[in-house]
Amino acid sequence: MPTKIGLISDTHSTLAPLKEALEIFKREQVDCIICAGDIAGYGEKKIQHDIEPLIELLEEHHCKTIAGNHDHWTDEQVSENKERVSAFFDSLPSHLELNIEGQRIYVVHSSPTDEEHGGIKLLDPEGEVYQDRKASWTNELKDLNADILIVGHSHQILCEQLGDILLINPGSTVFNHNCTILSLPDMQVEHFALSNKEPIKVWNWGMLFHAKKMPH
Repeated sequence: MPTKIGLISDTHSTLAPLKEALEIFKREQVDCIICAGDIAGYGEKKIQHDIEPLIELLEEHHCKTIAGNHDHWTDEQVSENKERVSAFFDSLPSHLELNIEGQRIYVVHSSPTDEEHGGIKLLDPEGEVYQDRKASWTNELKDLNADILIVGHSHQILCEQLGDILLINPGSTVFNHNCTILSLPDMQVEHFALSNKEPIKVWNWGMLFHAKKMPH
């Protein structure tokens, strides 16, 4: 039986898509769940109340979670239970190094070694790969001690082979409407739509990119 790993990222303090992703992972019988950071939002008061139940869900499902850049700004977003919320975010590592089914997995929010800003942005506004960026990142990552690199941050749904490394970004549960399952050791990657919407390959907070729907 393959080992299934559920992948989520950039929940941005929005509970409903996370709940749906976790239900999908339960249905698909994943063995573990990885969250690549940016659990907290953009400081929007209307979704402040989602942070604590969102944290509780991540803990309840034993998610292996790392910190993203937004996860350092939670004091601006939380008016109640600040100590409990702060303790959770303070406990998050900047990256993870795992070995599952003989595959070396490196998890970071933006890019190795433990960057939280910038990000690996390989896709153009139409969702096609910039070949020069792919070549550049292939060279940049050539010395990384990993077979699989899992990232978030960029709000781009990615599954690209960069030299000896398989790069995966599940995109944002709330903005890209997506979660992902990685199966090992066969290295199969499957995307799952959330919120009754087709996954969007590229999403940007400033809406500078055009939404490009994932092919069926």
